[in-house]
Amino acid sequence: MPRAIRICVTTCLIAPIISVCMADSAIQYHPRAGKPFSQAVRIGDVVYVSGAIGTASDGTLPTDFVAQATNSMDAVAKELQLAGASMEDVYKCTIALTDMDNWTSFNTVYLKYFKPDHYPVRMSFGVTSLGGAAVEVQCEAHVGQ
Repeated sequence: MPRAIRICVTTCLIAPIISVCMADSAIQYHPRAGKPFSQAVRIGDVVYVSGAIGTASDGTLPTDFVAQATNSMDAVAKELQLAGASMEDVYKCTIALTDMDNWTSFNTVYLKYFKPDHYPVRMSFGVTSLGGAAVEVQCEAHVGQ
C-alpha cells in the first residue's frame, strides 16, 4: 500500500473529524432486504456489486442455465443503475459456475451486456455448489470522469 494512502486511512480512522480522505467520496450502501449484506456499495467513483445468482423476479430459480445467466446479468445491471453506474462502467467481473461445461453458454449471454471494444477483465471458476444456483456474477465498476 502506498505510504500516502496508508497515512490517509490512518488519519481518517484516528481523526474522522478531519475527513480529508473521503471528502468527496462518501460511502453509499445498497442493502438487500432480508439479507446480511449490501447488494452494492459505492465508494466514491467505484461501485462494488455483490454476487448475483439467477433468481427470477418472483424469487424462483429457473432450471434453465441460460435463464439463470440472463437473470444474474440483469440483476448486476440493475444494481449498477441504482448506484449510478452502468454496464459500460464495469471494469472487472468474477463468474462462478457449478458446471464448467456451461462456459460457452454463459459467454453467449455475457457478451450481450458489453460492447465488443469494452470487455471487462474477468475471472471465471468452477465451484461445487451455489446453493442450488448454476451461476453467480460479481462485478466492479468505475464511474469517474
